[in-house]
Amino acid sequence: MNTFEKRLPKHDTLFIPFITAGDPHEDVTVELALSLQKEGASILELGVPYSDPLADGPIIQNASKRALAGGMSISKAIKLVSIMRKKGVKIPVILFTYFNPVLQLGLESFFTLVRENEIDGVLIPDLPYEESAEIRSLANEHGVAYISMVAPTSKERIRKIATDATGFLYCVSSLGVTGVRSTLPADIDEFLQEVKASTSIPVAVGFGISTSAQVNMLKEHSDGIVIGSAIVHKIGELQHVLLKDETRAQGINEFEEYVASIVSPIQKCEV
Repeated sequence: MNTFEKRLPKHDTLFIPFITAGDPHEDVTVELALSLQKEGASILELGVPYSDPLADGPIIQNASKRALAGGMSISKAIKLVSIMRKKGVKIPVILFTYFNPVLQLGLESFFTLVRENEIDGVLIPDLPYEESAEIRSLANEHGVAYISMVAPTSKERIRKIATDATGFLYCVSSLGVTGVRSTLPADIDEFLQEVKASTSIPVAVGFGISTSAQVNMLKEHSDGIVIGSAIVHKIGELQHVLLKDETRAQGINEFEEYVASIVSPIQKCEV
């Protein structure tokens, strides 16, 4: 059993938030992780800022720019998780990174760092399933869950990806980049049913989820909800408050209230 399975809280619907490492500052990232755990997060996705984030819309692109300007890197992002653990983060942490930074580190060095810093899984959105055999094998050797993404494409490809998936299966609600969406595809329940029929691990859905109404609808058809752009947008709004020692507590409180309002349909899990 990998550490992902050991740390995963028992819960009917998983709440999986995404934040960018170093946005607006690495110390704040740790506090935000603790706040998300407090608000019932089951799994944390920690994004590595990257200069050419193909799968990300403007909100997360801007967060990456802020983090890169502050000196964040893939190595620093990985080591940030050790600090989170020392501060009390107990839930699984998934590193969301593009493939080029991993290649620059070297695959073996990457997974050694991941394990040393108590990261439970990795997700690489720009690495096609067909080209992921080596990294999936290395992840398995190091006891790290390799999180696969599946989009509403052919049933054959969905089943192929689902067969090899570990940790949880990330379902992309609609084709395109990340970002807040006012509506979701009408046939999303059919897509999620197809995925759930192809795997025994939790099936989570993300891309565009930003309201409690969307969460309430999707929790009936999936095992988990991924919320990224809406949360990152709120962090961007609060960045100046979060960066000042004298106002940070106020900003964290406002952030927690906002997160609670979106995920209110999901019963909090106890960590």
